[in-house]
Amino acid sequence: MAHDDLGRTLRRLRRLAALTQEELADRSDVSVDVIRQLEQRRKHSARLPTLHALANGLGVELTTLLGDPPAVAATGENDGPRFVAVRRAIMPALWAPPPDPPGPDFSLDTLREQIADGWTQYHAAEFDTVMKALPNLISDARAATVPGHGDGQGGGFAALGKALQLAGHVAVRMGKTDLALISLERAIDAAEQSSDPLLRPMIVNSVAWTYQRQGRLVDALAIALHAAAGIKGSGHTATADGLKVWGALTMSAATSAARSNDYEQAAALMAHAEEEAARVAKLPEGSDSRMVSVFSPSSVRIERVRLAVQYGHPEEALTLAKGMRLSKDTPPSWRTWLLLDVSRAHTDLGDAAAAVKALESLRRVAPSWMQHHTLAVAIVRDLWSLPNHPPGLRPLAEFLGVAD
Repeated sequence: MAHDDLGRTLRRLRRLAALTQEELADRSDVSVDVIRQLEQRRKHSARLPTLHALANGLGVELTTLLGDPPAVAATGENDGPRFVAVRRAIMPALWAPPPDPPGPDFSLDTLREQIADGWTQYHAAEFDTVMKALPNLISDARAATVPGHGDGQGGGFAALGKALQLAGHVAVRMGKTDLALISLERAIDAAEQSSDPLLRPMIVNSVAWTYQRQGRLVDALAIALHAAAGIKGSGHTATADGLKVWGALTMSAATSAARSNDYEQAAALMAHAEEEAARVAKLPEGSDSRMVSVFSPSSVRIERVRLAVQYGHPEEALTLAKGMRLSKDTPPSWRTWLLLDVSRAHTDLGDAAAAVKALESLRRVAPSWMQHHTLAVAIVRDLWSLPNHPPGLRPLAEFLGVAD
């Protein structure tokens, strides 16, 4: 793979900042020993709070420290013609003519279905397929906002909000967080002109996630809590859709708190989310689950596993994950996160064979997603640096491009 590993990037950024290892340790409150192990490539990954602290100490975004997503070539492939078309769709040229109204064959229901399919493909890490479809989806949604067509502007603006939200998520995955925020801010503008009161807070959750990727943890926490309080205050948690959006925002806030090393607040937020998640199944079924935030007892448990790994409590993570039964509406990306976190927990406990088994399951379930995830590569690198390689590791290392 063309991207730099964490240790090389950390050393390069530290030298650019004219800092010694000791000075970076003081600035970031990370031990010199951890910095040395990473730079000497004796360690290839670190817990997310540690990575955020190092990025803050260096004065860079977390995405700068982590480098390009594993499946994105450092030669600029993510700026190829397909991504340029997505960027143009998000940000039309100045003085471009307004969109024409949709043609006689246009159906808002069909457009909604196409956008929902795009979200399914996104969760399956089929980013190239999504990028190919996005320019037309955004263009069609903009046309649906033109006054005077039969389906009404409110529905058109809702479709535009979901399409731009999807574009923002793809931009994050391609390492373009500033473009993602532009897309998400425009999605919020569309949501405010739609007839869906839950769309704006859903997109705010995407903004919080993007802030997390940029290391803006205080901002991410603040907007997630604000939006969650707004949903509860307006009574929307009495519906399944509203409760799901509230739950997703609350879990996002917990993640930001955990990455800021405020484990007490994170635990309190997750306990509240788990209590409320039990109500989802008791409420009348809401709209298309592909178009609403993910929140269920399964997703809360997956997030608790993730936070336990980040806290440095691998035994607790494995206990939480053992025998977990996932609900049918759990997206593939959440299932794959669970396998990745289980693998990381086994790695932290020194059980390389069990870590490899979890990674083999991950490759079977979601090979494309695995290639796009920095942490998957980091774990395999950690395992590859061991003196004795467990069975099955070499094919994984070759698949991710980290074998010697």
